[in-house]
Amino acid sequence: MPSTYEHLIVRDMQDCLADFANEGDAAGLPTPDNLGEGLALMRSADVPESRIHMSHMWIKERDTPIQWVIEHEHPYDEVLIWTGNNPDDPRDLGAELYFDIEGERHIITTSGSVYIPAGVRHCPLGFNRVDRPFRFSALSLNPSYESDEGASRP
Repeated sequence: MPSTYEHLIVRDMQDCLADFANEGDAAGLPTPDNLGEGLALMRSADVPESRIHMSHMWIKERDTPIQWVIEHEHPYDEVLIWTGNNPDDPRDLGAELYFDIEGERHIITTSGSVYIPAGVRHCPLGFNRVDRPFRFSALSLNPSYESDEGASRP
């Protein structure tokens, strides 16, 4: 008997880098060579009922600084999440990244997240160094990705 809710499960995460207009080549920046595959955890393109857009990727080692994302804003709330991979010290990010909120620079060296209210300008975002891979996720409280720097993407 087929499940009533099978259509709500993402079993094969799809590449979603094309969803984002503010990163790498799409934003006129060189795409960092330390990015893993950008995968959609949840979005309306895969689950039409979804009211969120959530992506995931691994950020790999890098010893020189590089900017990844340009300054932008969204008409919805967003949460960015970065998580180290050391099970003995889950707070240790193993990297140093920078991230601006309304022009104020923040240096990040621990696992954590940031809540960005709708309409708040944020980024640039980049890496000063990455000593070992970590996970990066973006949760948009909207079914598709939208930005003042690019068109809506599913």
